[in-house]
This record gives sequence, structure tokens and C-alpha cells, in this order.
Amino acid sequence: MNRPNIIFIMSDDHAAHAISAYGSRINHTPHLDRLAEEGVRMDAVYCTNSICSPSRATILTGTYSHINGVSSIWTEMDYRVPTFIDALRGVGYRTGMFGKWHLGEQEIAQPRGFDAWKIFPGQGDYIDPEMIDASGHHTVKGYATDIVTDLALDWIDSVGEDPFVAMVHHKAPHRPWIPDEKHRHLYADGSIPEPETLFDDYATRSRAVQGVHMTLADDMGADDLKQEVPEHLRGDENREARVRWKYQIYMRDYLQTVQSIDDNVGRLLDHLDERGLAENTLVVYTSDQGFFLGDHGWFDKRLMFDQSLQMPMLVRWPAEIAAGSRCEGIITNVDFAATFLDVAGLDPDEALPTSQGRSFRALLRGEEVDDWPDAAYYRYWEHDDPIHGAPAHYGIRTADHKLIYYYGAGLGVPGASDAVFEPEWELYDLRADPSEVRNVAGDPAYADVRADLERKLADYQARYGDEPYRGEDTPRPEWGPYDEALFARVAQYVADIRSSS
Repeated sequence: MNRPNIIFIMSDDHAAHAISAYGSRINHTPHLDRLAEEGVRMDAVYCTNSICSPSRATILTGTYSHINGVSSIWTEMDYRVPTFIDALRGVGYRTGMFGKWHLGEQEIAQPRGFDAWKIFPGQGDYIDPEMIDASGHHTVKGYATDIVTDLALDWIDSVGEDPFVAMVHHKAPHRPWIPDEKHRHLYADGSIPEPETLFDDYATRSRAVQGVHMTLADDMGADDLKQEVPEHLRGDENREARVRWKYQIYMRDYLQTVQSIDDNVGRLLDHLDERGLAENTLVVYTSDQGFFLGDHGWFDKRLMFDQSLQMPMLVRWPAEIAAGSRCEGIITNVDFAATFLDVAGLDPDEALPTSQGRSFRALLRGEEVDDWPDAAYYRYWEHDDPIHGAPAHYGIRTADHKLIYYYGAGLGVPGASDAVFEPEWELYDLRADPSEVRNVAGDPAYADVRADLERKLADYQARYGDEPYRGEDTPRPEWGPYDEALFARVAQYVADIRSSS
């Protein structure tokens, strides 16, 4: 069997609305656009927990955070949960991992199942980064995005005739935003268009959302801006001018780091063409989650608003995917692993028996799948994070609506207080209010919609075995990996769900 190669390119914190193929108003990404032009643009791909480490664990294992153990950057992945890399390597794939790993302390949580790997410790540096491989720590000269691409291309050229899966994981555009020297002239004139919700007043929002610490005005500091706020922009009376000043600096630096990603995606695609590998190689570009680019006056992610929730996903596979196609099927990062296994000719249920995802290969081909899920389930576990102040919450997103429950407690951060607030709901009509500025959870006109979504939320929680919050005794991921008994119950639960569906 001539199995296809798989190249999975993932950036960190790259919002879909900073890609011109998705209609960006603020930048142009010609090489990423090429993927959309020669393949499919996925328009409804969502993360299940909008934070870096949990998303990466979910992609590898095809499981939600409460299964793989990675509910935040503070928890360790349970390495007894199998990954799609394990399965592909088991059928003859060569496996490589290059760039950002970010799944625990690197000395004890190094990549497993890979023939070759070289990763950044923690978040990694942009310039002359330290990297770790099987032989130890090394300083690599150059710019991080170029280095990751170089490592991947060199390894691909060394593989020979075997099929391969290359994980090409960039640091960019994660903070602090330090561009390559050759991009420092871009977007420097201070005229980047502002989002329409830059001055959102949060009037209808829950108290939990009103209190987050992710505002450009008050929470983006000198470390992010790499300069102090001028005296004349300080104080409440200068808030609007301060927001506008910070936004331009933030977006300039962020978009400059994105440009290096775009350049390097172009290098990789050109290399596949030169090697004659393009036709039989599945190339995926995504990010581990979205990011607020001044939307609602925020930066960072974590919340269930679309700018944070949506993952860009551009997929090219000339052997099977029609050029210039679009897919609106609702997909989550839980589904990635099963899809990669299906593309490789494996039965996902057999190859990865603990996976909670489903292959969307048929959707990539443009086919209708009658029983495809019509909603995405989301859960953010952290609570009372002293840095971001993002509340624990879960919710459901359909094509037309979004229901979110801020339940008042959750997985606290070590050293933080155990603050509690009253549980609150938010409901958004995504057709009438695509910017998500009007919470209609208490509007009688939406009572039936809310009731239906509450039932769907409960159904999805039961489907994935995630306990709704009922108090401090509710099961939740702990610090460190699960024990054997719990893992056995998880595996049995997934098997029972499959047998009954």
C-alpha cells in the first residue's frame, strides 16, 4: 500500500482572522493562502480547551482534557494514553517532531514515539534558541521559525522511501512577539485596522467575563510592548488613546512574527514540489487555538468567544481534496488523530481505541455525512488564574448559537486563592450577533433555544464522559498523571460508548 505522507504544521496562538485566506483585514499571507487555493479551507474547526498544552495533548491522543490529564499548562500528560504517532509508527511510518512541544517539564516529558525530534524547552526563544534532542541541550543559531523548518526539511530528505509524518511546530506567534530582522519594517506605520469590538463595554456579560485580566488597556504591560506606556497615555481619562496606541504596537509585532510563518510554509510547499512529493502528501496548517487580536478589547485566549475558540485549518492533499474547496462541518481538535489514522489507511477505532474523536476525511473530500455532530463541546478548567483571571467554564457551540456556563469554581492554579463567584450563563445568537456582544441568556424570547442547548450540553458531556460541575467533589484532572485504575475506567467508558452508538 502506498501510504500518504503527513505534514502537520502547527503554530502557537495564530488566530484565523490573521490569515488572508480567512478574510483578514490586517495582513496578507500568500503562502498560507496557497494551501487554501490548492486544498480546502475549514471554516468551523474549534479547540476543546483554548490553551496551548491541553490542545497539543488533545491533538496527539484524540481525547478531551479530563481523559489525557492535561487540563492546563500546570498538569502533566498521562503518557499511558496512546497517541496517533504510536499507531503510525507501528505500521511503518517514520515519525519526526520539530519545534514547540510544551507538554510538561522537558527533562521528564520528552517526545515519545518519534524516530527523530528536536524541541524548544518550555515556550522557547525566537533568536538563537536553546533546543533539546536525544543527545542533550544545544544552542541553535538563527530565527526560530526558520530553524524549525530547516530541521523538518532536512529530516524529510533523510527518510528515504518510507512514508513519514512530520510534526512542524512553530513557536510563533506566541508572546513575546519578536520578529525576524527582515520583517521589522512591516506594519510599522500605525495604520492597522482596528476590530469593531475594540471598545466593547461588556454591558450584557457575566461578572466572570467582565473581570478577566486580558485587556489591552490595563493588562498588556511593558514586557509585551517592550517599552513603557508614555506618561500622557496613563490614567482612566486616557484609556481610549492608550488602547489605540497599544493595539498598533501589539499587532505590528504579532503580524511580523506571522509573516515568518507564512514565508516558511512557502519554503516547505516549494520543497515538496521540488522533491515530487506534493501529490501524495497531506499538508495541514493549523494553530493550537485562536487568539484575541484586540477583539473585545482583549489579547490572549482561554475564553469561548470565537476569536479564541476557532482554530484555522487549511488542508492540501491533491490526491483526494479538490482545490479551492470549503468545509463548514463542525470539527474539533479531538477529531484530528482519527483523521490522520484514516488517511494512513488504518481503522481509527482499532488503531487508537481510547480516542473520542472521529475521522473527518469524508468532509475533506466534500462529502455529506448525515450523522456528523452538529455542535462542539468546550471546557476551560483553570479558575482564578492570577495572571489572566479567566474563569472556569464549559459550553456548546452550534452553527447558530453558543451557550456558555461559568460555574464558579474549578481547577485552581497553585498558589492562587480559591475565589468563587455565582454561576452565570451566557447565550449568543451567532446569526443575529456574530460579534458576540449581546448576551441573551436571560431574554425570554430565547428561553426555548436556551433549554434546547442546555439539553444538548448535557448530552455532549455524557457522550464524552465529562462530569458537569456539582461542587468541589466533582471529578476533575489532578496535578500529575492519572492512576492505572482511572485509566482502565476511561478505556472501558470509551468502549461502552462506541458499542452503544
